[in-house]
Amino acid sequence: MDILQMGADLLRSNLGGQGGQNTDALSGILQKLVGNGDQLDIAGMVTAMQSGGLASVVGSWLGDGSNQAVSGEQIRAVLDGDKITAAAAELGTDENTLLAGLSKALPEMVDRSSSGGSLLDAIGGLDGAMNMAKKFF
Repeated sequence: MDILQMGADLLRSNLGGQGGQNTDALSGILQKLVGNGDQLDIAGMVTAMQSGGLASVVGSWLGDGSNQAVSGEQIRAVLDGDKITAAAAELGTDENTLLAGLSKALPEMVDRSSSGGSLLDAIGGLDGAMNMAKKFF
């Protein structure tokens, strides 16, 4: 199962019955929230969260132990507020419900996509890492 589909399934199960969208619709919403163009950018989201003061929280998601919780407000502080508003409207739910679902889905999504603390496979191996590095230079 690819990361985007896994994330959509996690989001669906964590929306508490709201936004009963199919996997494609939820994948599209995740793509808009945590995407970079036409690619899912989990590594970029992780970097943004680390820079936003959540390094220890995200570190727990990358490690093999238990995942520390993140609040909807912490996610709102890192993700674009306009994207959150648009995604909630597209789902037919309110922002707080979406953020609550994301606060449960994102840690699990990062945890499952990182083996032993590495997102290398999740970002497309060494080529993906090189492409990400190019963005910084």
